[in-house]
Amino acid sequence: MRSLRTMLVLALALPLMALAADRPTNLEPLPEAPPPPPGMDLDSSPEPEISIVKKGEDTVEEYRINGELYMQKVTPSHGVPYYLMREDQNAGWSRLDGISPPLIIPKWVLFKF
Repeated sequence: MRSLRTMLVLALALPLMALAADRPTNLEPLPEAPPPPPGMDLDSSPEPEISIVKKGEDTVEEYRINGELYMQKVTPSHGVPYYLMREDQNAGWSRLDGISPPLIIPKWVLFKF
């Protein structure tokens, strides 16, 4: 039992000692990063624009990024709200409701003309 403890302490201590030995002594802090060029947007993640539309007794919240509609939240007057998500540019809408999300295949836009 005692030899097991000794082996365990050595197994943990030796890598730490090796890391301490490799550390250089003449470390200096890095210089400050230059400011971004003028006209560069610091926050690159756009927030969605949300517009609320009343259609009859239903309330529809439309989510847009760069003017493109990508999701709708439909809240009926007598039921549970559900979401409609656009699958891609040419396809229709898929309905999301419940706990488990549907299978969404990733489709990235590489070039946009």
